[in-house]
Parts: sequence; C-alpha cells; structure tokens
Amino acid sequence: MKDIFTAMFGEPQGVVLFQLLYATQFTIYLSLIAFIGGGIVAAGITVLRIMPAKPTRVVAQGYIWFFQSAPLLMLLFLFGLGVPRLIGFDVNIWVAASLALTLYSSAYLAEVWRGAIQSLPDGQWEGAEALGMRFLQTLCTVILPQALRVSLAPTVGFLVQIIKGTSLAYIIGFSDLMSIGKRWANAPVDGTEPFIIYPLMALIYFALCFPLSRLALRLEKRLGTVPKTAPVAA
Repeated sequence: MKDIFTAMFGEPQGVVLFQLLYATQFTIYLSLIAFIGGGIVAAGITVLRIMPAKPTRVVAQGYIWFFQSAPLLMLLFLFGLGVPRLIGFDVNIWVAASLALTLYSSAYLAEVWRGAIQSLPDGQWEGAEALGMRFLQTLCTVILPQALRVSLAPTVGFLVQIIKGTSLAYIIGFSDLMSIGKRWANAPVDGTEPFIIYPLMALIYFALCFPLSRLALRLEKRLGTVPKTAPVAA
C-alpha cells in the first residue's frame, strides 16, 4: 500500500499521506474505546444521578462535577505520566489514554443523558407509578425509549468532540494522526512543511467528524425530534 501511494504522489508526499492515513486508524480505535467505555460508565452514573435516594445523586453529581472540571490534558498527564511514577512501573500508553478519555467522556455523556431523561414530563413517571411500576421498570420501558430521541443528537455530537480530543493523546506518546503529523511537520524535509501537513490533518479530521454530524441530523429527523417548519399562511 505504501508503494502505491509513493507511485501516485511521489516522495515524500506519498509516504507522508500513507503514514497519516495509517495513523488515523489509531485515532478511530481510541475514539471508539473512549465512546463505548465512557457510555458504559455514563449509563451507571446517569441512573445514580436520577435515583430517588439523595446519597446516590450526590455521589453521581460529584463524579460529573470532578471530571467535567478536570482538563482532559491533565487527565492524560495524570494517567500517562503521574501514575506510572507513583506506582513505580510503566503504564501502557493505550491503557492510559483510554482511561483518561473514558472518564472524561463518561462525565459529559452522563450529564447529556440525565438532561434528556429529566426533560420528559413528570407525568410519564407519575403515570407509570400509578400503574404500579417500579423505578427501574419505568426507566427501561417508559422513559429511556423517549429519552433516546432527545439524547441522540448531542450524544453523536459529543462523539465528534471525543475524536478531536484524541489529538491531545500525543502528549503522552500515543501514536495517532496528530502525533505522526507533528513529527512530519517538524522534520527538515522538503514537502513536509507545517502549512502542508496541518491542512492535510485538518481534512482527515473533517472527513471523520462531518459524516457523524450529518448522520445525527438524519437520524434525528427520522425519529421525529426535529420540528417541522410551520406552513406560511397565505
């Protein structure tokens, strides 16, 4: 594959483009790990956040507040550089980056999902309670199907933020699109100047993020969460 790029674009442009596209897969993998892992954690935090018991709400709110307040860069430094020195041995870069991004994304996703659930009318809960349904039963069968429509667009929108957030992982040595791009932009090689490399990287990030935004809008319209424009009176 590298030879094909080199034959098409020459050197070093072909080599650079191949390495940037090859590194993009690690950006995608890390984004998926953070999104899925963050979603699993966020689901639990969301349930705690809306439960009737006040202590669980306080714990969930504290979790959300802490990880929303902590900069992602600080979390990456903490898990990638701070913890290894504290415990006395190296932590795998994948583990450190995944853990930092998972905790970071879980706090935001939990708040998005909490907002979607609490945006529904109180009558939904009251009606289910009148039918003798318990909290978790009401949540799973009545509330979540409706909250899904409300939360779909911001959830996919935050996936875009996760993809862009992975660009900070290079600071702890994670080899992704940003890491390889910066390496080439700093290389003393003709044809790899920053004004060439960074626009290429921007186009790749755009190619990853733009389809997700369009997909969110299409799903939102299909689920009927986008209000239709009222007809203009004649």
